[in-house]
Amino acid sequence: MAGQGLGKSPITRNRSNVVQRQFRAKHFTLRRLCFFALLVSWCAGCKTSTGKDSGSVPVFGIARADADSSHQPLSHEGAAYLQDLLDATVLPDFRPPGSEKFRTELKEFYAAFPGALPWVQEAKPTPQARAIIQLLESAETKGLNPEDYGGPSWNARTSVLEQPVPPREPDLVRFDFDLTVATMRYVADLHIGRLNPRQYHFGLDIGGHDVDLSELLRLEIVEASDVPAVVETIEPPFPAYRRTRAALKAYLELARQDDGESLPVPAKPVRPGDTYAGVPRLAKLLRLLGDLRAQEQAPSPETIYGSELAGAVKQFQRRHGLDPSGQIDAPTVKQLNTPLQTRVRQLKLTLERWRWLPHAFERPPIVVNIPAFRVYAVNDKYEAAFSMKVVVGRTFEHKTPVFASRMLSVIFRPYWNVPLGIQQHELVPDVEKDSAYLVRNNYEIVDHRGNVVSDGAVDDDLLEKLRSGKLAIRQKPGPDDALGLIKFEFPNRYDVYMHDTPAKSLFSRSRRDFSHGCIRVEDAVKLAAWVLRDDPEWTPEEIRVAMNGEETKEVKLKNPIPVLILYGTAVAQENGEVDFYRDIYGYDGELERALTQDDLHRN
Repeated sequence: MAGQGLGKSPITRNRSNVVQRQFRAKHFTLRRLCFFALLVSWCAGCKTSTGKDSGSVPVFGIARADADSSHQPLSHEGAAYLQDLLDATVLPDFRPPGSEKFRTELKEFYAAFPGALPWVQEAKPTPQARAIIQLLESAETKGLNPEDYGGPSWNARTSVLEQPVPPREPDLVRFDFDLTVATMRYVADLHIGRLNPRQYHFGLDIGGHDVDLSELLRLEIVEASDVPAVVETIEPPFPAYRRTRAALKAYLELARQDDGESLPVPAKPVRPGDTYAGVPRLAKLLRLLGDLRAQEQAPSPETIYGSELAGAVKQFQRRHGLDPSGQIDAPTVKQLNTPLQTRVRQLKLTLERWRWLPHAFERPPIVVNIPAFRVYAVNDKYEAAFSMKVVVGRTFEHKTPVFASRMLSVIFRPYWNVPLGIQQHELVPDVEKDSAYLVRNNYEIVDHRGNVVSDGAVDDDLLEKLRSGKLAIRQKPGPDDALGLIKFEFPNRYDVYMHDTPAKSLFSRSRRDFSHGCIRVEDAVKLAAWVLRDDPEWTPEEIRVAMNGEETKEVKLKNPIPVLILYGTAVAQENGEVDFYRDIYGYDGELERALTQDDLHRN
């Protein structure tokens, strides 16, 4: 049941193995028309790039008489210089350098414009080139680093082409080539993310939604009337992604407005009516964040902590995973003093993780967000039909893993087959102290075929076989079973699943990492009714009957449901609010360090 943490030295993927020929140009148009039709077209049009030639084969010549007049023609020397760039493996003007991973796509792209530069017209950048440059320069608003795409340098590059004196042909060639490389990087990063989640031992597969960069640029962007609209079609299509992107833009502006003043940490919790020296700063910050609404009465410039401000603090506490007491205590001040740039970082990392996901599912998924301690039932519009609290794996040794699977069945009155680690390290010590421990807690001893060996007191021989793992322990069904009365099964290598629980009191806590890795749900009946909604006989009443019956019963789903166990410390809600959660497993820190590595885009 235990989850797995991050690798100690995460490495980045070779993009040449990732960015392959999976989309045709028509697919981007279809996505704009119908999201579900896109999935069909992907499956029908999918192919690989194993037949591409990455060797040094000239693809240019003199500009032909029938070449597109809207593209800048090249001389022999200009074509030769472009070929040299295509054969090069390092681009020193980029941070980080390197074009090797895009070599095949670059050659395919320029082969479609023989003897010409597609981003230049009459020695000036085309309107599409200017539109792309604006996107590269503003890459931060989508959670990316403009420096990875030459963002800070494009103004100077463009000014060279805007001088009264006509630019030299090598400058035109280099401008066009660099813009192509930057655009390919940008599109790939925007579509599937900058890092491969499998390098973190996360069970997510990004290989199914790669994009043919050459075709996208050639057929969709170079002549596009609305470049930003085309680029947006390659981003994740989910409403929650778009809300997160909008939240990032808002928090970038908030971070620029805030002066970063720190609030004093009180010696004891501050209650409404108490004196608190940080009242002016607190009011200013909560107004900036929107927790203290403008129409509410402005607090006194004095230091009395009033009821209006306490209500705003409650709202802030709810949004940051704290108990909404309205009191100003040390944990609350810690969150209030967190720099808004940190919130910006959380939103950027969440956008990166959104890009790791498939862009379509056979059915809307059930999503668990580990740091938020919540599970979401997603409807056909990819919005949350409802959500509920969950308990996830402990921070140390029992992390709930990040992965994707498909829910296949619901089991009523399940047995709990105790994992060997829990058996050896937790139950055996209890049995050593009390030979009747298993009997009192409704356990039985079974062999590896599931045959019951004993359901009574444990003698020395049985105890030794339990220590060695020759025999196993399972808990009988019932209201006191660790799995409760319902188990939701989805195959995975971690042996993790969702289930009911008799320990209901844990759901009242704001931080809920208490399990051995599995996911305990707050309202198993409601979730079961949602999971079984295709079968009208499984009403909530019938579900309760099965839970309180005498037999274990497995119900296989007519239509399996995708399950996503994810990790995101920022959640943009439908009402415009943004919730932030603690990085309980340290995954944000690991991901940020990997994203800032200088060799991120190298092979």
